[in-house]
Amino acid sequence: MRHNKSGRTLGRKPDHRQHMMRNMVTSFLQNEKITTTVTRAKELRKLAERMITLGKRGDMHSRRQALRIIREPKVVARLFEMIAPRYADRPGGYTRILRVDNRAGDNAPMAIIELVEEGYVSAAAEDTDSSDEQEKTAEQKEVAAG
Repeated sequence: MRHNKSGRTLGRKPDHRQHMMRNMVTSFLQNEKITTTVTRAKELRKLAERMITLGKRGDMHSRRQALRIIREPKVVARLFEMIAPRYADRPGGYTRILRVDNRAGDNAPMAIIELVEEGYVSAAAEDTDSSDEQEKTAEQKEVAAG
């Protein structure tokens, strides 16, 4: 029985799965977009978002933690210097999974996982924007009626 065993096994032994995910997150952070199966993309999302959060912290300890997963110092430097600062004000959700056609060979469902590019608007900023819009529409109604 698999009680209290979280995560997908992906049909691999634990060592193979760990190495595969390390390679995938390294390629993902290097290219900012990769194509893989849907289940692998869902597992990759967990690890990639954890690495970006480490990059946002930016201290030496988090850099060493990232180097335990990502074994290429150039990719870690790119994560800490280029990728993480983009998401400084974003509280999570750095990746997006887009489903594409099935793979030709075995009909496996495929997906593109990529970094989110658009800026983050906080809930407080949305509230002020919507209240400003409501005031404008109220003023327009008064002008039209008056």
